[in-house]
Amino acid sequence: MLVLACCLGAVQVVGVQVRLTDAAASAARALARGDSPGRAAGLVQSAVSGASLSSERRGEFVCARVAAQGLPGIFVGLILEAHSCALAGGL
Repeated sequence: MLVLACCLGAVQVVGVQVRLTDAAASAARALARGDSPGRAAGLVQSAVSGASLSSERRGEFVCARVAAQGLPGIFVGLILEAHSCALAGGL
């Protein structure tokens, strides 16, 4: 039973990681287009509630880092992160 619980928890963690990666890409593209940081944070929150967003410029790129912690179950102390960059001024 414990092995099954670990496997199901791992599937949930992978699902959150995929959503974080998608949210980081969406936030980076939004910030690169010139959208407000609030709009980018809203995109992140709609993908993964409770996730945090930080951004920085790296030359011609705008990069976003999205992190989530406090996952339910046995992975409660795990912190997941995703990073993505987009060309500034892109469409």
